[in-house]
Amino acid sequence: MKRVLKLFLALVVLVGVTAGGGLTWASGKSADLRSRSIAVHKTDFPIPFALDETEVAALGFTPEQSDSAATARAIERGRHLAESRFACTVCHGSDFSGGVMVDVPIMGRILGPNLTTGQGSRTLNYTPGDWDRIVRHGVLPDNRPAAMPSEDFQRMSDQELSDLIVYIRSLPPVDNEVPPVTLGPLGTFLVATGKLPLSADIIGDHLTDHRAEPPPSEVSVGFGRHVAGVCVGCHRADLSGGPIVSGDPSWPPAANLTPHADGLGDWTYYDFVKALREGVRPDGTPMAVPMSDLTAYTRNMTDLEMEAVWAFLRSVPPLPSGA
Repeated sequence: MKRVLKLFLALVVLVGVTAGGGLTWASGKSADLRSRSIAVHKTDFPIPFALDETEVAALGFTPEQSDSAATARAIERGRHLAESRFACTVCHGSDFSGGVMVDVPIMGRILGPNLTTGQGSRTLNYTPGDWDRIVRHGVLPDNRPAAMPSEDFQRMSDQELSDLIVYIRSLPPVDNEVPPVTLGPLGTFLVATGKLPLSADIIGDHLTDHRAEPPPSEVSVGFGRHVAGVCVGCHRADLSGGPIVSGDPSWPPAANLTPHADGLGDWTYYDFVKALREGVRPDGTPMAVPMSDLTAYTRNMTDLEMEAVWAFLRSVPPLPSGA
């Protein structure tokens, strides 16, 4: 019912705007926003990251097979990242050949592109710098802003991005030509007025370099902060939650993840794990979209990752919801 009501109200607004010629303005404004050039820092990193002799030997490879060992380890790490923390297949499909992000006529059609090496691949000739721009900055190789929700991946290290690239390139090639983004009348209006901001604008800073490697994998606030970087797109930078500005208008506000009474103040670690692995709140009620969809990925996080994120969440200042 809430979704129907929101869409109805949106239609009412749209009719009013259209009657005043606002849609023509919105079309031009959104086109300008999506065609402008955004300067991004230049970066480079190895694909894959090399391993030292001890790591090569531990994997059962000889020194002469160091390249093969590095590729094998990168695929292993990249698969875990894709299937747990970064939830890549939500937008790019189970085989990475393309998926659906938004497909509602009034909003628009935004499809996750084909990342495999098959025909229609959007990333076949990408350099490390191209991957950096699109994944961590929401900017296309030609410097135009993209639909990629990159605000969730700003804390991704060079090594983690490299691991993902190696893993994705190891997958079977799939031929699939994915159509470009098209905005419907409501989507056009929301982009033009800043109600549906592009991730490149949410991020803002595109000139600061990223860390080369992730923090040590340990139960620590530092590693937990790094892993929880994927939460900020919905839960905000301060984790206090509130309306999800870059999501579907029908989604409910994101939950407050701080230790405030409005948030996770009375949660236990067991409650937290149950939510991420089973999609159930402490009172037994199911979590709402989009979190209910993401538990298919968060349940694959390791115990260490879960404990580190919990340690970080307990360390942040308690804030009221939507602060």
